[in-house]
Amino acid sequence: MKKKLGSIKYLFLILFSIVAVFPFLWLLSTSFKGAEEVFLFPPKLFPSKINTDNYIGIVNAIPLWRYFFNTLFVVISTIGVNVLIASLTGFALARFNFKFKNIFFMIILASMLVPKEIIVIPLYRTVLSLGLVDTLFGVVLPFAAEGFAIFMMRQAFLSIPKDIEEAAIIDGANLFNLWFKVLLPITKPTLATLVIFTFIGTWGDFIWPLIILKSSENFTLQVGLSYMLGTFVNNYRYVAAGSVIALIPVIVVFFSMQKYFIKGIITGSGK
Repeated sequence: MKKKLGSIKYLFLILFSIVAVFPFLWLLSTSFKGAEEVFLFPPKLFPSKINTDNYIGIVNAIPLWRYFFNTLFVVISTIGVNVLIASLTGFALARFNFKFKNIFFMIILASMLVPKEIIVIPLYRTVLSLGLVDTLFGVVLPFAAEGFAIFMMRQAFLSIPKDIEEAAIIDGANLFNLWFKVLLPITKPTLATLVIFTFIGTWGDFIWPLIILKSSENFTLQVGLSYMLGTFVNNYRYVAAGSVIALIPVIVVFFSMQKYFIKGIITGSGK
């Protein structure tokens, strides 16, 4: 009976994996197809021959590399500010006792329940009043500090034994050294998890950059690629090729930091 249940479980996992991977395989296949094969019926998963013209075409059709580096700037800035604010706030919430500490933490938790789409209008008005519309800083600023990141860092700092903190204070460490040199390196798995989550979320973000950016030279990669599917242009081959290029950094970041990922999730969950 146990053997049958085990077989069913593995069969279910295999089927689920196929369903999860299939959209990526279709995207990759479309990026190598010719124009006549994209709308072929019945559809073919694999192209009859590998065609790299789509990749050359997307680079020539739009300033892809400019969009790429715009997105990279937004991602690096968001990660840097998010990690800095989250680690400082998490350190304070985990290690200090102050008035209204629990209320402050509950407000942070409540912010995690609010969908981004609900606060788009007030965020836009704020960015507009700061004169940051149609700038990359306007894309970065509203989401530079997130409740989820603060929660994760607080849990990571709480998991560190008090003995380490007390020993560092006895050795003469001030608050900055205690945070930066003693406790923060111990939270490396959680930091890596936050970097992965922030990278994936920011790299693939579409709605907010679409709203805030007006000039084509400031477009991020996702916004720039969306203009290949406009009223007069529907080049799915180019969009597929551009999307594959856009996926490469996400895959590289995930696999380069995956050894910290599971450990970071466990630490951040407080288990």
